[in-house]
Formats: sequence, C-alpha cells, structure tokens
Amino acid sequence: ACALGRSPPPPRAAVRCLAAGACFSAHLANVSYAEARGACHQRRGSLAWVTGEQELDLLLELLADAAVPAPAVFWVGLKRNASACTHNEQPLRGFSWEGVGGGTAPQEVPAALGRWLQEPLPSCSTARCAGLHLAPFPRGDRRWGWKE
Repeated sequence: ACALGRSPPPPRAAVRCLAAGACFSAHLANVSYAEARGACHQRRGSLAWVTGEQELDLLLELLADAAVPAPAVFWVGLKRNASACTHNEQPLRGFSWEGVGGGTAPQEVPAALGRWLQEPLPSCSTARCAGLHLAPFPRGDRRWGWKE
C-alpha cells in the first residue's frame, strides 16, 4: 500500500514492512485522491489501509523517515461513497477503506484510530475522501488525525 502526500518529492521513496508481510511506501507528490490512487495502482499497490495501531505506528514511522515536513496531508484509502452517511458514533465516521482491485479492506477498526482533526461534514449524498494529516507537536513528536 502507498500513501501520497502534497509535498515536494523526496530523493527516494521510503518503504516499511510488517512481519506479517504487508508493506507501506510513501511517495510525495501534489496530486488529487484519484491521481494518488492511480499512482499506487501503477506501483501494483493501493492507497494504504490503517486498520490497527501497529499499522498506524509503522506508517507514521515511515513518514518520519521520509523527512516529511509537517503539516502535511497524505492520501490513504479512506473514502465515503455518495450513498453512505456520516456516522459520528463510528471511529471512521462512515468512511471505509478502499481495497485492491475494487475489493474492500476490513471495516472494523479500534476506537483509538477514530482521531479526526476536524469532524467530517454531515452528508448522505456526496462522495468524500479523507487523508492522514500530520501536524507539528512540541519536542519533535508528530500529532496525527484524519482530515476530510
């Protein structure tokens, strides 16, 4: 899976893999969600799924190693279709993970991953995308959250 962000490209793409075999790569470019999804598809992957804290930690480490300046937003495979509604009681607020080849990633996510920097607009009629937003934080740590 890959995450694309809106920053100047680094000299190389950063890659990290979990012991279970899933890999993440970061590719920095100023592109739309559709362009990011297409670029990941060309690399034989998909926009990243973050369905657990271990994956999130790995993705945040990957972005830190890529020397990504904060603030920055990265496209991940988080999307709400036009027929889906916003659900404030759910961690992903009605958004779901897009899968490889039109499939679907697991939808159950821990409540800890329900961190939104800004709540998504309530809607049941508009397709929306969300990205991983990184913000600077004191002592060099990074603050993160989903952003529509």
